[in-house]
Amino acid sequence: MNIRNKITLIFIALTGSLMSVVFVIIYLFSYNYTDSEFFDRLTERANIVAQIRLEKDELSTQLYDEIRKKHVQILPNEKEAVYKIDDINNPILPNEINSDFPPTFKEKLSNQEIAFFKSDNTYFTGIIYSDNEGDFVVIASADNVFGKAKMNNLRAILIIALLSSLVALFIIGRYYAGKVLKPIAEITNQVKEITGRNLHLRLHTKNNKDELAELSNTFNDLLDRLETTFDLQISFINNASHELKNPLAAILGETEYVLNKSRSANDYQASIQSIEKEAKRLDLLINNLLELAQAGHEEQGLLVESLRVDELIFLAKDKIDEVNPANNVKLDLQNLPDDQKSLIIHGNQSLLLVAFVNIIDNACKFSDNKKVNVKISAISNQVEITIEDQGIGIPRKDLAKVFEPLYRSENARGIKGFGVGLSLAQKIIKIHQGILSINSEVGKGTSINIRLNCIE
Repeated sequence: MNIRNKITLIFIALTGSLMSVVFVIIYLFSYNYTDSEFFDRLTERANIVAQIRLEKDELSTQLYDEIRKKHVQILPNEKEAVYKIDDINNPILPNEINSDFPPTFKEKLSNQEIAFFKSDNTYFTGIIYSDNEGDFVVIASADNVFGKAKMNNLRAILIIALLSSLVALFIIGRYYAGKVLKPIAEITNQVKEITGRNLHLRLHTKNNKDELAELSNTFNDLLDRLETTFDLQISFINNASHELKNPLAAILGETEYVLNKSRSANDYQASIQSIEKEAKRLDLLINNLLELAQAGHEEQGLLVESLRVDELIFLAKDKIDEVNPANNVKLDLQNLPDDQKSLIIHGNQSLLLVAFVNIIDNACKFSDNKKVNVKISAISNQVEITIEDQGIGIPRKDLAKVFEPLYRSENARGIKGFGVGLSLAQKIIKIHQGILSINSEVGKGTSINIRLNCIE
């Protein structure tokens, strides 16, 4: 069952139930009012009967018959009976009523009260009438034919009205359910048109602030992320294929040169050294790509321990000294906090060390081993590491792309590297719920700021 039919049926069920309750209440009130009204009329008839019957000796026979015909025999199947108050079971006049009165009816009469009861569609009223000859019980009965007909008519009207209303509610409910769901249908049709080839398309959103507008905006945000991811993948594949082809082409070219004809020992040695150099370059690139892929999945099963950021920076400095003895990295420890706990974070030592080494190594490489300043400080519940160099800088138009794998700025194409280090570092910092930001100016240098949450 589709949502439109579900909404329609729920609407009909709720409204129909409410209408049924209202109609039942109307019927019950009308039923009680009809009974009460007929009992009042019957009480009036009992008073007339008492006056006529008990005052008969004071009236002529002709006048009695005229009054009886004119006033008494009006209600359908009307009957009456008169009893002595102390002997309700023996009528003093010809008894027209053949019925066993319930005990409560007799009890009310004995207490000088008006009594009512009903048997099927026959109504009974009993009153106490005081005469010069004593107190009497006058009972009148009649069938409420017209009242029953009215109630049957009312019941039929209410049933027909309920059924007609349900039909009307079904038509109206389906119409408005369709109008309510129309925006969803439009969203569905728009989504069906979006494929991997046209991820630039977006859902049409209005200025509404309802749930459907929020859904459209959320889906558009998802499309933005997907489009960015697709673009990154395409860029990654293009750059990776280019970077992999260069060392492979050099290796194959050198191998073909060596195998083409006999060479001298010096030529063979030079060719092997050239092949080794390109092979190492290829090995380094593959390892960087593997580390980059691994960092993207390190959130599951990540080994986390308590680490001191200053100690990590010292280890990173030692590694930089090993691979680049000519570096000019300076550690600025003037802003270290007095509380050593402010330097402790939760993280994976190996990954964080890779991130710091890559960033510091880039700073040395792109500044031609000019001074690189590494500063550690604490801000609120975070540890801040700032790496500043005096290198070539990053063009403003490339700042948004420097975190893409294998992407390199135009002014960095002549410097050895693959464009993996910064992307890898950014992923590692993100895994540790940290923030990595870059400020750079061409010809003046680059400043990279890292913030990591310390242990509270």
